[in-house]
Amino acid sequence: MRKVSAGAVVMVLGLCRLASAGPAGLPVSEVAPGIFVHLGAMELMNRDNEGAIANIGFIVGNDGVAVIDTGGSAAEGEQLLAAIKRRTDKPVRYVINTHAHPDHVFGNSAFLGTGVEFVGSSRMPGALATRGPHYLEGFRHSMGDELINAIRLVPATRLVETRLELDLGSRTLLLQAWPTAHSDNDLTVLDERSGTLFAGDLDFVGHIPVVDGSLVGWLRVIEQLRDIPARRVVPGHGAVSEWPAALADEQRYLQKLLADVRSLVAKGTPIGTAAATAAASERPHWRLFDEYNARNATAAYSEVEWE
Repeated sequence: MRKVSAGAVVMVLGLCRLASAGPAGLPVSEVAPGIFVHLGAMELMNRDNEGAIANIGFIVGNDGVAVIDTGGSAAEGEQLLAAIKRRTDKPVRYVINTHAHPDHVFGNSAFLGTGVEFVGSSRMPGALATRGPHYLEGFRHSMGDELINAIRLVPATRLVETRLELDLGSRTLLLQAWPTAHSDNDLTVLDERSGTLFAGDLDFVGHIPVVDGSLVGWLRVIEQLRDIPARRVVPGHGAVSEWPAALADEQRYLQKLLADVRSLVAKGTPIGTAAATAAASERPHWRLFDEYNARNATAAYSEVEWE
C-alpha cells in the first residue's frame, strides 16, 4: 500500500474531526492554491461516519466557487458548505458530481436553494433516477433513518456530453465525460491553473477499485486518462497523489482481475468459484479487498462470458 499509509492516517484523523465539525465545517486541506480537499475514510458508509467515505472538495476562483462532489449524506454536505464559507466569501456557483454513486451525491441536498448550478455527465440524471431510490433504502439500515430522511436526490441540470469549460474567474475548469468505465456516468474535472485533476472513482489509491460499469471499458479509459496534462490527482478514494503514477496500481489490479476471470470462464469455472478466487493475489495491496473483490469478479464474469 505504498503512498497510501500517510493519506490513510489523514483520513482517520479527518473522520475523527468530522464528528465534532459542526458549524465550523468539514476539515479540509489546501492541496494547491485555491484547491481544498477533504479525504474520506476508507470504510463502508455507516451511521458513525455519516457516509463520509469519498474524497470531496472545492475550487476557489476570482468570481466564485465550484464544489466537486458533496459526500455521502446531507450532514456531510452541510459541513462542506460551512467549510467553504469559512474559507471564502465568494459564492458557490457550481456543484459538480463526478458520478451518481451515493457517497458522492447524497450531500447535494445541502446546496439546494443556494443558487448553485448542478453539473454532471449527461447520463448522470438517468442513473440517479434509476438507482437513487434503491440507494436510499439500501443504506437505511447501516446509516439510520435520521441521516437517510434528510437526503434529497438532486440530479445534474447542466449536462456534459463530452467536454465543457467552466470559468470561475481567471480559473478555467475542464470537465470531461467518459465512456462506461467505473460507472456509466463518470466525469473528471481538471483545474488548468494548478494542474489538479479531480478524477472521481476513475482513480482509486489504496482503496480497492470498485467495478460498477465495464471492466474492459475502464482499462481502455485508463489509457486515455494518462494523456490528461495534470500534475496531481484527487482520486475518488485515497491519498492525493502524483499524476499519472497514481493509475499504476489500479491498472495492475484491473488487468489481473480481467486475466483471471477470462481464464476461469474459458475453463468453465462456475461464477461462484470465480468470485472467490479471481485476483486473490492482489489482496495484500488493497483496503476493503474482501468487501469488494468478489463483487468485482462477479461483474467481470458476467461481462467476459459474453465476449
